[in-house]
Formats: sequence, structure tokens, C-alpha cells
Amino acid sequence: MSQISTLLQIQFKAEWRQRYALHGILLHVAATVFVVQLSVRITEPPLWNAVFWILTLFSAVSAAGRSFIQEPKGRMLYYYGVASPQNIILARMAYNWLLMVVLVLANLLLYCLFIGSLIQHIPTYLMVLLLASGGYAGVLTFVSAIASKAGNSHLLMPVLSFPVVLPILLVAIKASKKAVDGLETFSIYQDLGALLLLNLAVAGMAYVLFPYLWKE
Repeated sequence: MSQISTLLQIQFKAEWRQRYALHGILLHVAATVFVVQLSVRITEPPLWNAVFWILTLFSAVSAAGRSFIQEPKGRMLYYYGVASPQNIILARMAYNWLLMVVLVLANLLLYCLFIGSLIQHIPTYLMVLLLASGGYAGVLTFVSAIASKAGNSHLLMPVLSFPVVLPILLVAIKASKKAVDGLETFSIYQDLGALLLLNLAVAGMAYVLFPYLWKE
């Protein structure tokens, strides 16, 4: 845990030095929400919910996709000598989870501000956002590590990530739709459990497979 904590501190310091990139992502979120508000009149809850999750997906790919692709080779060599690959991937996934939560909440705030809120049960909706953010972070972090080993990694990142992140997106849309409608049924807790299991499966897969990728 101490090694993961140290790696997180290094990541936060590195992100703070390049905070203009985070500002750019937040500006991208605001711009896309504003364009949607100008282009489409959204009054139906299913459409409201679906458009929101599509916007969060593009924001997540833009943010978490930088995880390994833009990492300097010197820092990667430093990590290789001082930390285990399991701790590196767990620390990077934890950092990206925090980043996803910030971006998704900012997206939701701007979305409700420009378009209006149709959510009937806010606590459940926020729980879905939290779990989906973890799934986004896990999948996109690991896919970013894979794409960083290939040429044209920026082009490869969306192609590799979409099929893998699709199950998380579909379950999140299904669960959040029930929260928008205000349905307090047992099925929504089944969807939340499915999201949690998907998060654990992604984290476990990354924990097992990343050391083989790291050796390359």
C-alpha cells in the first residue's frame, strides 16, 4: 500500500505540472454539452440519459487514454526499477478512477445546468456514476497500456477500448434509466451488483496480465 500511495503522489504531481491538459478536457466537456444543448431539444428521460452517457464515454476516452500513451520513457524506466508492475497498474487505475469521478460529476453538473435535470432518484444515479467511473478507469487504463506498445497509439486507443467498455456502458445506461424514472426495484440493485462485478473482473484481469505486458 505504501508503494501504491507513493506512485499516486508521483502521478498527482505529474498531472499538476501538466494541468493544462486537464483544463482542456474540462473545456471539451463544457463545449460538447453546450453543442448538444444548441442542437437537440431533449425532453424525454430515455434520450436524456442516453445522450449523457455518450458524452461521458468520449470524455473518459480522452482523459484516461493518456494514462500510458503520453508517459515519458524515462519515467517508465524509473518505474520499472523501483516498483512492481501490479502496484503500477493498481495505482494508475486508482488515479484514473478519481479522475473519472471528477469528469463525470462535472459533466453531470454542466448537463443539468444547460439541458435540465430529469433525475428522480439522485443517490442511486450517483452510485451508478461511481461504479461506471471505476469500470471506465479500469478498462481504459489497461487498453492504454496495450496501445502504448503499438504504433499510432492515439488512433488505436478508441478502436481497442470501445468493444471492451461497451458492456459497462450498457449496464450503466440500464441502471441509470431506472434511477431517472425513480424506480426503486430489486433489479436496479442487480445492475449495481453487475457493475461492481465488472469492475472487479477488469481489475483482476489487469492485475494478472499487466506484468507480461510490462516486461515488453
